[in-house]
Amino acid sequence: MCEAIFCATLGYAVHAAPFAASTAMVTQSGAAKNEPAKIVTDETGRRVTIPANLKRIVTLAPNLTETIYALGLEERLAGDTDYCDTPPAAKLKPHVGGAQNPSLEAIVALHPDLVLATTSINRIETVDGLAKVGIAVYTTDPQTVRGMLESTARIAGLMEAEAQGSALVAKLQARLGAVSARLADIAPVHALFVVWEDPLITIGQNTFIADAMRWAGAESVILSQQKWPHISFEEVVRLQPEYVVFASDHAGFGAEELGALRSREAWKQLRAVELGHIAVISEEINRPSPGLVDAIEQLAREVHPEVFRAAENGKVKTENGHGQRQMTRANFGVQELQGLKPQAFGERVLSRLKPRPTNLTDMRAAL
Repeated sequence: MCEAIFCATLGYAVHAAPFAASTAMVTQSGAAKNEPAKIVTDETGRRVTIPANLKRIVTLAPNLTETIYALGLEERLAGDTDYCDTPPAAKLKPHVGGAQNPSLEAIVALHPDLVLATTSINRIETVDGLAKVGIAVYTTDPQTVRGMLESTARIAGLMEAEAQGSALVAKLQARLGAVSARLADIAPVHALFVVWEDPLITIGQNTFIADAMRWAGAESVILSQQKWPHISFEEVVRLQPEYVVFASDHAGFGAEELGALRSREAWKQLRAVELGHIAVISEEINRPSPGLVDAIEQLAREVHPEVFRAAENGKVKTENGHGQRQMTRANFGVQELQGLKPQAFGERVLSRLKPRPTNLTDMRAAL
């Protein structure tokens, strides 16, 4: 459960370099086969030799599995991780273990033509271990919403499915464009995105989650160059964010739960809580995959409800109801919690952290 929560948000394990597309037809050598192959440069700068015709792939992160299904290429998916659950059909595929500790033996047994990894959760040791036994690994590195779209298109290209990739990306871009058009003249709200509650961890400016929030018309109340800064609740009270955002698979947010949150000595100090400005959105916000656009649309409706009501009523509204805001934002610079840097979020660290509750009833106990 802990690893599933942190997939695609914590654990920057594979060092990334600028992507440079480079392909060349070569002949793959080996005693068992001699078939056409191509050399590609993945998003970390590694040159990888892969078969020209990919028939069997293994994905090592939930966002990659979701992308394969979104492209309609699931028949080529030979296996995925224990935490790949979107769509539900992904749970029926053979599993190779966790994203950070997959079984190399299980991967090899599936005879993949290619393994897909990502910098957001997979470890460099996994990539190196597979390379040593002759299995090609292509690593993605989406750091923004546009980066997610580009990775989606590249994966489609690897699998000779450019048409599906172009169609999917165009559809996602159109949806993002529609959200941007509605929010074009709207000032962003300032929000606290809760990654982890004990200790309290939020997002830095350079994460794909922060970028997704900007697409939805929200800005993090915390300014930090670190990806996952640790903050005190006293600082949150001082900043008074307009919205508090949680990611959860919890389907609803009832009045009873909101009342319980307001009763908490710490949380009731936030005006956002008193006003009911709590956005509980899909966990898709945690994954740089096509479902991220769903989460952006949902968050935009949560933090700018009057804009979408006005648009649905055929009206044009250029004021978001909050008036002119003089919002304090904290610049945390390098004040990241020592010992909890992204690369440290492996299984040992995860086991020491409390799982993030999926509803506010559980959250009351956690706080």
